[in-house]
Amino acid sequence: MAVDDASHRIIGELLAQRTGQQLTEGRRWRVSSALSGLFREFEIENVDQLACMLERPSEQQLATRVVEALLNNETYFFRDNAYFSVLANQVLPDLARKREARKRLTIWSAGCSTGQEALSLAMIFAEQPARWADWTIEILGTDVSSKAIDTARDGLYTQFEIQRGISVAQMLNFFIEDKGHWQATDRIRAMTRFQQHNILDFPPSPGRFDLVMCRNVLLYFDPQTRATAFDRLAGGIANDGWLMLGAGETVVGQTERFKPAEFGSSLYAPIHEDTSMAAQPRQRAAVF
Repeated sequence: MAVDDASHRIIGELLAQRTGQQLTEGRRWRVSSALSGLFREFEIENVDQLACMLERPSEQQLATRVVEALLNNETYFFRDNAYFSVLANQVLPDLARKREARKRLTIWSAGCSTGQEALSLAMIFAEQPARWADWTIEILGTDVSSKAIDTARDGLYTQFEIQRGISVAQMLNFFIEDKGHWQATDRIRAMTRFQQHNILDFPPSPGRFDLVMCRNVLLYFDPQTRATAFDRLAGGIANDGWLMLGAGETVVGQTERFKPAEFGSSLYAPIHEDTSMAAQPRQRAAVF
């Protein structure tokens, strides 16, 4: 095995241990570019030197920085707009009928990155004030990246980020310009909360979520890790709730915890069992 291959294996094992994600052959090309800033900051010449440093117990901070840099935090407002159309026109009306008595919806955006997905959901509710006037809407965004969660909590985006996916009307209605950046208004931020969380850990609120959005997260897991993730997601969804995955993801042939929905591609319904959390969780997260 070449030294470079061994170095990538060490970095890949670190990524898998911290996040469950696999550093596949197809993702190796990103390593040097993703870590270029750290190379300059720590005066690291190449990936082999980095791997040697990561083997030292004293370099835990560097290890955390490496993992953060390797995560794919690509996201934008109303990403894949057709999915949000399904949510607005089919999923949310269905949940509104089911929850009419209590007038409360709880949604989990798992792998929320820097918060655009959660805020996009909040905008859907805010654009229908009469429909949701008496309702309590709770949207929890979680991500394994602490850096991404810090950005989501700030709700502050660049001009480039704010222009990706939203109209001028939405920008003016739901964001305030602040020194070249755009701050999400209290109107939509009040519906959202963000916390660092690994999808492989115990769900934030077992059995409580009416809708879970976990898009383009499971792509980076091997089959066994993906099955564990499905168990965790199933443990967080209400019996009559919904799971939405990304375009390249499916439950078919991956898990027996979900079944395809009768409407909307990438929508799935949980199949609940008494042993839904039989696997021992790695840690218990705070209750929403």
